[in-house]
Amino acid sequence: MIIDDFIKPDWPAPANIVALATTRLAPAGLVGASGGAYASFNLGDHVDDDAASVQQNRAGLLEVCDGLQSIVWLQQVHGVDVHCASGASPAPIIADASITAQSGLACGIMTADCLPVLFCRLDGGQVAAAHAGWRGLCAGVLANTVKSFDCPPQELMAWIGPAISAAHFEVGAEVYQAFIDNFGAVSAGQITQAFTPSAQRAGHFYADLNALASAQLQKLGVAWVGSSNMCTFADANRFYSFRRDGQTGRQLSLIYIK
Repeated sequence: MIIDDFIKPDWPAPANIVALATTRLAPAGLVGASGGAYASFNLGDHVDDDAASVQQNRAGLLEVCDGLQSIVWLQQVHGVDVHCASGASPAPIIADASITAQSGLACGIMTADCLPVLFCRLDGGQVAAAHAGWRGLCAGVLANTVKSFDCPPQELMAWIGPAISAAHFEVGAEVYQAFIDNFGAVSAGQITQAFTPSAQRAGHFYADLNALASAQLQKLGVAWVGSSNMCTFADANRFYSFRRDGQTGRQLSLIYIK
């Protein structure tokens, strides 16, 4: 659901958990500092946007989020490493997921089509965020994130934020085969259902990353799995999309203990 220009999960999380996804629109009370291809609330500092504009946007985000003191910024590399965070780092951590039990410290994931997946314990004691492009998803970044919690999967919930939908995510046969060969916990039948053959290009498919991630999380035993069901590619007014635009900004999905 959309609240004050943030996308927020409609999920039964504990009252001390705050989770949201930003858009390219500045939240209520702020003016986005980025212009051109990055207009207006770009939070990515690695996309050739003006550095001062990005820092202004990041500072504004901290101001409008109740109880948020700092954000764990990652240098995402489409891998499977999970960073256990106890405080903010002066430099981005090379990882594709982070987890913390520290209140006021947000786990954040920057995206412009990839899946951002937010996690929390049912008791509100830990939170995590994972970046799942097709490579990281296939290699196990979500499974690694689930394993990083100090509780069984049955005591977790997960929410998939805005990402590219299957209708706009065309891939080659090598991507389909990679999932068939390597995607843990999910049956070949479920994988095949998530890949719709292209009628125009032989050997190409439209891949449903949301369905693949949901299937894996459910197979792993996560108690509640939900999704925004919002497509970054299809909604140019609200979201950045690398596949649509190439040169573009990044939105942020974050979760923290208040």
